[in-house]
Amino acid sequence: MTTTTTTRKVTIRCPFCSRLNRVDLNRMANGPKCGGCGKPLQLDRPLHATAADFDHTIGSAEVPVLVDFYADWCGPCHMMAPTLDALASDRKGEILVLKVDTEKDPGLATRYNVRGLPTVVAFKDGRETGRQVGVAPRPVLDRLVG
Repeated sequence: MTTTTTTRKVTIRCPFCSRLNRVDLNRMANGPKCGGCGKPLQLDRPLHATAADFDHTIGSAEVPVLVDFYADWCGPCHMMAPTLDALASDRKGEILVLKVDTEKDPGLATRYNVRGLPTVVAFKDGRETGRQVGVAPRPVLDRLVG
């Protein structure tokens, strides 16, 4: 009898040394570490993404990705942050939650036609599958990423 396991890999940038790491989410229990600096890669929280790694991360993810386009000055963005934190924690290994600072990476906001903040955009297989503009409750975010 053969058992097949669906691959669930993502490529993320280490927040400490900036090295790109390919992480197998099926092995989350092993506590993934950066291949460069050896520090833990914590996928139980939203990860910051920049223009330098966004396309690679979204395009290579074998799980749904939810991207929060936000700005530090945005009150509604701060209101939604705890919901996104909980989503990333509760669904660790099933989805990837990214944050894009629209002040630091305005090109990404323009490319994805972000007109209001916060805007969350869901991706699967590198393609946009849905979006929500404004503060959203948890069930809406769960539906976006399936």
